[in-house]
Order: sequence, then C-alpha cells, then structure tokens
Amino acid sequence: MDDAFAAADTFLLSQARLLERRLFATCFLGAPASGVVDALRGYQNEDGGFGQALEPDTRCPTSLPVYVESAFQALATAGTVDREMVLRACDYLAHCAHEAGAGGAVALANPIIESFPRAGHWTQWTYEPGLNPTAGLVGLLYQLGVEHPWREDAARYCWEQLESVPVPAGAHTVLEALVFLDHVPERERADDFAARIAAHFEEIPELHLDPETAGYGISPLQFAPTPTSRWRKLFTGAQIAAAIDHMAQSQQSDGGWPLTWEPPSEAATLEWRGVVTLEALRTLVAYGRITPGF
Repeated sequence: MDDAFAAADTFLLSQARLLERRLFATCFLGAPASGVVDALRGYQNEDGGFGQALEPDTRCPTSLPVYVESAFQALATAGTVDREMVLRACDYLAHCAHEAGAGGAVALANPIIESFPRAGHWTQWTYEPGLNPTAGLVGLLYQLGVEHPWREDAARYCWEQLESVPVPAGAHTVLEALVFLDHVPERERADDFAARIAAHFEEIPELHLDPETAGYGISPLQFAPTPTSRWRKLFTGAQIAAAIDHMAQSQQSDGGWPLTWEPPSEAATLEWRGVVTLEALRTLVAYGRITPGF
C-alpha cells in the first residue's frame, strides 16, 4: 500500500466521524453505499432537513440548507441515492424558499446558528438567499436524478441570476454555480456560462489559482477533483499540476490534511480534517498521484 494512503487511512480510522469512515469504505473498500445512507439518517430531522452539525463549522442541531447540501454531497460521493430521504429534504428546502420569498432561492443558514457555537465567518451574510447554496443544491439534485417542484423553481432562479450577474461574486459562489452548470440538462447553455465565468477566474476573490497563495481559498481541484471532471478544461495543465503537487505535499505527520481556517472547536477541527482528508485521498488517487492498493 502507498505510505501516504496508509497514513491517511489510519488518520480516518483514528479521528474521523462515522460518515467519512463509511464514505472511505464505499469509495475504496467496495463497501455498499447503504452504510453512507445509514450514517446520514442520524442527521436528518423530523422536518426533512438535516441538522446535528453535519457541516462542522456550525454546531446547530436544527435543520439548515447548508446541512442538506452536505448530505447531498455525501450521497453523490457514494454514488447512491435514497429517494425518500432526498424528497423529504426537498420538501424542507421548499419550505425555506417559501419563507425567504426570493423566487425559489434558499440561504445557507438562519439566525438560529447564533444560539450555538459556530466559526467566526458564519454571520449575517449566510442568512441571505442566493446562488450559494441554491445552485449547488439544484446541481446535486440533477446529479442524483431526483425531481421535485422546488428543484424546478430553484433552477429558474439560478438561470435568472446567471443571466443578470456576469460573474458570481466570490469563489464559493462560483463553485456552487459550476456545480449547477455541470449537471443541468441544457448543456450548450451551461457550457457557454461556464466559459464566461472562467474568463474571470483571476479576478475572483479566494480562488487560488496559485496554490502557494496565503490564507483560505478554493483550489482548482475543488472544481476538477478528477481528470475527467467536466470543468478540468477550465484550468491549464500547469495550474492543475501545481495544485496536485501542493495537495500531495500538504499531508501532515498524523496522516491527515490541514485546514486553512479556524473551526469553532477541537471536535469540529477533527471532523473537518476527516472531510478534507477523504477529499484529498479521492483526488490524489483519481489523478494517479497515490495508490490505494491493499
């Protein structure tokens, strides 16, 4: 087994939460994806949304759209879908959208998070409905193959926003928009919008085309986690190679990968390190940088 892979495996076994361990087993050990679905059940609330700090920066038990996005991402990573689980979550998102009155859009969070520990950057801006997270949620629903009236309303909102704003503000919003554009059925239209956004990559705050850029940022590998990712073509070979080198060199002595922001607690830090370590493993294996053999 590749030493880097073995060290990361040990880190996940030692420090990661159940969800990431289940995802690791599905991605690399041939375990059934039902284990991932079972792990997610513990996070789903009675209202159909997900809570219980599923996104580790907010330690909130109540449902939030950001937690729903984390759940959909886990299902997509596992290559599975529990239709009843997802439809219940869509009903919750529809309720959030109705309450927001923003044409189908939802916000990442709401002021309830102020009653619980949270990372410092989770403030009022996360209460505003927008492409982040609406576009990502819609894109994931297309990827999962789940239809729901909210998906159609929210997709219309996303197209309208992309038509009115030439380039989404901020790297996270760009990432959400490109998840949407990756999976919508209107391929020619989506590719045109993606090319338009990519032409402005160097102007987008927190999009780190140079992996040595200091501070928190989004890597090209988050847009193109595999060589066959649709948006790999939006980056140069040199940009991808540099990002892969940086990721490979960033593994810590305990086998996990570091964070570039401050979570709200030691538990949240370890949970996030489990998330980013699994992401790094999947990416480095996909690009042939490390070997997962057992």
